[in-house]
Amino acid sequence: MLFRSQRPLGLDEAHAEAKRALVELRDLARGLHPAVLTDRGLGPALSAVAARSPVPVEVDVRLTRRLDPAIEGIAYFVVSEALTKVVKHSGAGRAQVTARLVDGRLHLRVVDDGTGGADPTRGSGLVGLRQRVASVDGDLTIESPLGGPTVLEAVIPCAL
Repeated sequence: MLFRSQRPLGLDEAHAEAKRALVELRDLARGLHPAVLTDRGLGPALSAVAARSPVPVEVDVRLTRRLDPAIEGIAYFVVSEALTKVVKHSGAGRAQVTARLVDGRLHLRVVDDGTGGADPTRGSGLVGLRQRVASVDGDLTIESPLGGPTVLEAVIPCAL
């Protein structure tokens, strides 16, 4: 599945989308999944997140099967939070999300063309993402040199 959001949003529309995204993130933090994730799976859910982003996002999800709901929830949260950070902090003009299932592990990658400088040791957001991924024995790495790009990668084990 390949998806590109290309529609620029007005300020009011972007603000409304940001509010909806925050509500969705709060629900996820409480263990609730968005309906599109529960009903249709990770690919359509990530496409929906990308469609709401004021920064154009290309989504390329190639999964051969549905994943455990807990894994899908963590993956959705990681991408949602990463895209929120792209919008708030990166100055990016575009971003890309990829998801692949390789050898029983979900590989997520979020890349933006922003200014870089994201520090995974400062603030609670990136630390929280790392902890969430680690809670299922996964690994999260962030490379963000000054001048960019920023690359966030998560590898999450999945039951076969």
